[in-house]
Amino acid sequence: MLFNPEEKDKLYKTQDLGLEFANSSCLKTYGSWLLMQNLELNLYIVNLFTHERINLPPVESQLGMKKIQSPVFWIDEKTKDYVVSWALREKCVVYSKTGDNLWNQIPETSDCRDMVYKDHKLYLSTYPNNVKIFDFSGEIPQQTCVFIVKRHITRNYQITDRWEIVAKQIVVTVTGDVLKVFKMWRPTARILSFRLYKIYSLGFKKYEQVYSLGDEAMLLDLGITVLANDGDGISRNTIYFNGCENTNNAFLFNLKTRNVEKLHKLDCLSVQLPSSRWFLPSFTMS
Repeated sequence: MLFNPEEKDKLYKTQDLGLEFANSSCLKTYGSWLLMQNLELNLYIVNLFTHERINLPPVESQLGMKKIQSPVFWIDEKTKDYVVSWALREKCVVYSKTGDNLWNQIPETSDCRDMVYKDHKLYLSTYPNNVKIFDFSGEIPQQTCVFIVKRHITRNYQITDRWEIVAKQIVVTVTGDVLKVFKMWRPTARILSFRLYKIYSLGFKKYEQVYSLGDEAMLLDLGITVLANDGDGISRNTIYFNGCENTNNAFLFNLKTRNVEKLHKLDCLSVQLPSSRWFLPSFTMS
């Protein structure tokens, strides 16, 4: 089912994409494409509207029965060139590009916690507080930057103001800045909030709190920001995010008012649905 934030009372149902699609899990989206994992734990990319499909190298025969962690991918809508990458537990990060028959290991990428792929660059957040950037514009990815996030940014807020960190991840903005995003929860008041810090900008480390996204909106599930256009149903200076795992609730957090708004709740009593995913079929992504 599809939901447009601009049409809060409407849901759209796609055409039947077959039994395998129905039994597969959506791990990530890019444009109109979905990264899917079937019951055999193998991966494929499918276009939600044209039904085009690209099978990826088998996972189990090369790597065994492994859990796919922090998956990201990119695909060119015209040439169908693609890059898919994911973390192999705490061991390493692997990737596969157009024409590859195997999953390739990226050296020195252990303890990966989070990844974003944007503008032919792979951004890795690794334990405990490192961020690495790899350039994928060439034949083989090259590490171009590594830096450590200061400890005062990653400290726990429970002692000082009774906030708990329930999730944290990196987000890459339209201009290529890297943000560290903290999802906060205050149990006593049952309030949800976010704190944003700019940790990298224009090739230099930065350590400053961000209070506004300006004319951009953050899609937390995708790890990116986009230029907001009210005509497209995307509100500026907001964070779009999902609820807890295994729920279909979608929310909007307004950075100016600090208020949370529920966008839609999928009430499917007879069908058990996996968690929702954001995707941007109407945007040109690079």
